[in-house]
Amino acid sequence: MLVVDRLCKDYRAKKVWHRAVDELSFEARPGEILGLLGPNGAGKTTALRCCAGILQPTFGHVLLNGFDITRNATQAKAGLAYVPEVPSLYELLTVEEHLRFVAMCYEKLDEYDRSGEALLERFDLADKREELVATLSKGMRQKLSVACAMVHNANIFLFDEPVIGIDPAGVAEMKALMQDRKQQGATILVSTHLLDTAERLCDRVLFIAKGKKLFEGTLIELRAVFEREHATLEELFLELTQPPA
Repeated sequence: MLVVDRLCKDYRAKKVWHRAVDELSFEARPGEILGLLGPNGAGKTTALRCCAGILQPTFGHVLLNGFDITRNATQAKAGLAYVPEVPSLYELLTVEEHLRFVAMCYEKLDEYDRSGEALLERFDLADKREELVATLSKGMRQKLSVACAMVHNANIFLFDEPVIGIDPAGVAEMKALMQDRKQQGATILVSTHLLDTAERLCDRVLFIAKGKKLFEGTLIELRAVFEREHATLEELFLELTQPPA
């Protein structure tokens, strides 16, 4: 389970302090996919990086499986998998070496030796196993990044625009993977601008703008707020995030 409590993140640009995430609180529950939605600059990626322990919150707490990401980072990250929008990979390793290295970091090498071939096949990486990461296309890098997230059997997944640059077959596989992990009881938080995908994939949605939470709940609950029974998620997103005329 992922619990975010009054999360704030400030940064300094041109000698001026700005607040990228402002008193953000929400829960992502086991066995659900929560969509993190908002316009460009809303603070989605900053919030995800705070949840992953890449950025330290200015204020507030992030709990992963009950462990504070700042105070108990090792325990908190043990069950975490984070897939960034732009994969950060070791370019001079081969695909298989990269996966084995990640498995070693989590002390899961024996498990990878048993199931690694299936992982390579699932992400269409089997014929790329001996290729250097530096030679991979953007889409294949993204697939490798997701495969790395699957190595250690995490139960909390953070995805930042996970299907950008992936071919249609890869997108379908990504959605199937999320559904599989959801059925196994995993907690999944996914940030995306693809609202039609979010509408079909997510159990609940979390809207933020300028770092603040605008709404958290199901599509049915969001429709009730606007009294529009048949509105699409895209239509409601525009109503919720566009400034008044």
